Amino acid sequence: MQEEILINVTPQETRVAVVENGMLQELLLERSSKRGLVGNIYKGKVRRVLPGMQAAFVDIGLERAAFLHASDVFSGKENDSEDESKAITELLSEGQTLLVQVIKDPLGTKGARLTTQITIPSRYLVLMPQVKYLGVSSKLEGEKERLRLKDLVAGQLDKECREGFIIRTAAEGISEEQVKADIRYLQKLWTIICDRQNTFAPGYVVYEELDLILRTLRDFVDENVAKVMVDSRSAYHRMHEFAEKFLPEFDDRMALYTGERPLFDLYNVEDEIQKALQSKVQLKSGGYLIIDQTEAMTTIDVNTGAYVGHRNLEETIFKTNLEAAQSIARQLRLRNLGGIIILDFIDMTNEEHKRQVLRAFEKHIERDHAKCFLTDISRLGLIEMTRKRTRESLEHVMCEPCPNCNGRGAVKTAQTMCYEIFREILRESRQYDAGRLLVLASQEVVDLLLDEESNSVAELEEFIGRPIQFQAESLYSQENYDVVLM
Repeated sequence: MQEEILINVTPQETRVAVVENGMLQELLLERSSKRGLVGNIYKGKVRRVLPGMQAAFVDIGLERAAFLHASDVFSGKENDSEDESKAITELLSEGQTLLVQVIKDPLGTKGARLTTQITIPSRYLVLMPQVKYLGVSSKLEGEKERLRLKDLVAGQLDKECREGFIIRTAAEGISEEQVKADIRYLQKLWTIICDRQNTFAPGYVVYEELDLILRTLRDFVDENVAKVMVDSRSAYHRMHEFAEKFLPEFDDRMALYTGERPLFDLYNVEDEIQKALQSKVQLKSGGYLIIDQTEAMTTIDVNTGAYVGHRNLEETIFKTNLEAAQSIARQLRLRNLGGIIILDFIDMTNEEHKRQVLRAFEKHIERDHAKCFLTDISRLGLIEMTRKRTRESLEHVMCEPCPNCNGRGAVKTAQTMCYEIFREILRESRQYDAGRLLVLASQEVVDLLLDEESNSVAELEEFIGRPIQFQAESLYSQENYDVVLM
């Protein structure tokens, strides 16, 4: 499956689109005013230790204190497994300074999540400076290649070396010289970080992760990527310099886009982004998905819609669920949905159909860069799954709660608002003396009061003994109104 990576750069934000066979699969967005923090290393200071939560709040210079759990605290031992059972009070104390790394960006009202188990990635390796260990990514298949790479890395490490390394998936097929270069780069970088730790004050960043453009080259570009296009000349030169140093074999796949038509329009990316912000996802067969994203979890409901099949109901359900499995896997990546996710497939009675739908979904999520865990299909047709969340979803980055419904996803009907206004009029008339009352409301509510509810208004005027006037306000939403005493 051939991928193309499109990079759109403006002074305000950078957007990266991963396109497979002409279809947008993933979108990464970084705004200049709010860059992600994952991977950054800070010199932090412990502000509060919370024994009941087995955690601590650490000041790293951000608006909100960051969260550090006891299981993410490294004590400095070769074998750190005992730390998980240690109390947080044994590991940390208030006022203590320490080196911490962000593993989750601040999400909503929550601060960033931290670890003291530092990892620093390069193109082919991940440095673990605090523990002597040599591992290989589980996604790198082929036992022969795994052993070759382990031998290559081990051969470059002298007996005095105290650092550990993880060999990344991108390392498949690399040479001894490339391994040497990566190790030298990481060791030099760690020396710089240690020097900064000794000289910087608490609350300062001692290592900042690469920006989105260079991070994309480091983490996304592999043998499956046929082309990387960017529409900024300065960004292209930066990418070219980075590729010459770390990705020489991919340098010829990078291109500067200079066409007059916007790059994302050329590949229909803008339209796909707008669709990704809607709750309904149409399937080619006529079925559809409903995606409901809440703070607690995300639910995805599969419906047959207009699809009726050609044989029977069971075949219709099976075909819709198979198509939905592919579409859901794409939507998880595209919308960057994380945390607990419940997939509500249409109920299937055939056990073989259930098995095939589950296997199809597992196959489609194999290319997902985020770690996923899922259960079997339950008797109710549900799949419970988790997807690792390290940054905010596309909706949270690009949208905010509706000011009219306060994020409920619904507004009160005009009739409901009429009855609320009646109750408010009664309340006001009992408390205050006034010659008449003026109701300010939206056009829809006023129209209903003067038409279908006109008899009710007349009865209310007679009951309170005062006239009621109505005035439509164009700036009022359907749920806004005021009762003014005149």
